[in-house]
Amino acid sequence: MEARSEYNRLKQTQVHARQVLADKEAQLREQERILERLRSDPAYVEKVIRERLGFVKPDETIYDFRNSAPIP
Repeated sequence: MEARSEYNRLKQTQVHARQVLADKEAQLREQERILERLRSDPAYVEKVIRERLGFVKPDETIYDFRNSAPIP
């Protein structure tokens, strides 16, 4: 019976490991998709730079509606 419980434990570990692997593979595919867009889509690069780094074009006014105040 001890061997049977060890087998069941190992099977559960395997199922969990396969799920983790599938999740990580999906995450990797999404990151590869983003990387490809960063390499090939200038509009996407601009969008990412603006959103993540807060860049603006000259003479452009950005409004932060969370605070309802313009950001210089």
